[in-house]
Amino acid sequence: MSARLLEIRGLRTHFTTRAGNLPAVDGIDLAVDRGRILGLVGESGSGKTVTGFSILGLVDPPGRIVGGSVRFDGQELVGMDREGLRRLRGRRIAMVFQDPMMTLNPVLSVGEQMALALRAHQDASRAEARTRSRDLLGLVGIPSPEERLDAYPHQLSGGMRQRVAIAIALLHRPDLIIADEPTTALDVSIQGQILHEMRRLARETGVALVWITHDLAVVSNLADDIAVMYAGRIVETGPAREVLARPRHPYTRGLLDSVPGEAQPGAMLAQIPGSTPSLLRLPPGCSFRERCARASAACGEMPGLRALGDGAVRCHHALEPTP
Repeated sequence: MSARLLEIRGLRTHFTTRAGNLPAVDGIDLAVDRGRILGLVGESGSGKTVTGFSILGLVDPPGRIVGGSVRFDGQELVGMDREGLRRLRGRRIAMVFQDPMMTLNPVLSVGEQMALALRAHQDASRAEARTRSRDLLGLVGIPSPEERLDAYPHQLSGGMRQRVAIAIALLHRPDLIIADEPTTALDVSIQGQILHEMRRLARETGVALVWITHDLAVVSNLADDIAVMYAGRIVETGPAREVLARPRHPYTRGLLDSVPGEAQPGAMLAQIPGSTPSLLRLPPGCSFRERCARASAACGEMPGLRALGDGAVRCHHALEPTP
């Protein structure tokens, strides 16, 4: 069995709008191995969520995949028919959304909807479905799981609802989970507990995880590898430790410098000047050059993603690694 589970090459997902063509994802390459956690990082609007939806074939008109390849365990997903994708979703590839109420039905108890999700892909008696659901609620750290099966979503806290959504994602023991900022709205203590559970699950079950976030503090405690997105493109990739300790792209450096914990007491927080460009009106060349202190005339041409050390960077003026 190959260690490589997900391989994305040249993926392009565009949206047709009245104002013109919007390249939300514009030629990205990514790879995830079994049992590994990839942190997909970037500001809002960088294309992270559209990447996750593209993997699952969930992009609706006016959006569409216009090019590239998404291979999951050797199968090509781009162009796969609806029935083929339906068989994979939930069973072998699961998604956890930022808002758990996108997953949970407010008029069904937790046990009822977990049983429905389980029996959608496999034969199971009511008793078997309840036992499996109870065990998974316990696995994700929900106390008194037997009682929670009879609760409705509105009777649970936000952290509990998100744990239920994660438990539903785990029902079929998927090979890959795509998590779209699932802890953003939770308090720090609950967030830490969920991150701990996800790390443990990846190590113990071999599930691969793509964790989509804008929060570098989250991926520093979770990810094995990091891919940084900006304006629809990957600008830096590498092992998490390397990217966080020795970033090579000025944008990654700017994201790290703007983390409050990195600032000296009493000092102003560092900021990346300007704002993310509109994808409808991207500047020629490097999309980050109008915000970058290192920009030069060479940045008028789009740099390729070139290998550096154990990772890769898309920059004409990559930062030298700090000791």
